[in-house]
Amino acid sequence: MRRSFLVAVLAIITMTFANTCEVFATTDPNPTADKNDQGRNVVGQVMTKSEAPLSEAVVYLKNTKTLTIKSFITEKDGGYRFHGLSPNVDYEIYADYQGQKSPTKTISSFDTRSNITLNIHIDAK
Repeated sequence: MRRSFLVAVLAIITMTFANTCEVFATTDPNPTADKNDQGRNVVGQVMTKSEAPLSEAVVYLKNTKTLTIKSFITEKDGGYRFHGLSPNVDYEIYADYQGQKSPTKTISSFDTRSNITLNIHIDAK
């Protein structure tokens, strides 16, 4: 009899736990969010003032909420890219090339575009 009581209690606990897990697993904390949303993308080129592409420039992207910084070394055509950025965060972006720094630009969370093209100019020598 004691064993059947323990089995019954264990069954009740298991069912309660399973139902709780199911509720947590099926509850969407943000039901309006698009399930395919992978965040924002920022792409562009780093160029001289005369529009010549700068390869091997370093582009810095700072998350103003967490203060983390991502970097990207530009390709031969001066291109850079950052993917999967949070749409709810402001970012600061600038480039550095051989000690010359571009002005810092802000990518606002109020900018609703999912794909942003932002070219950066450096007064390189």
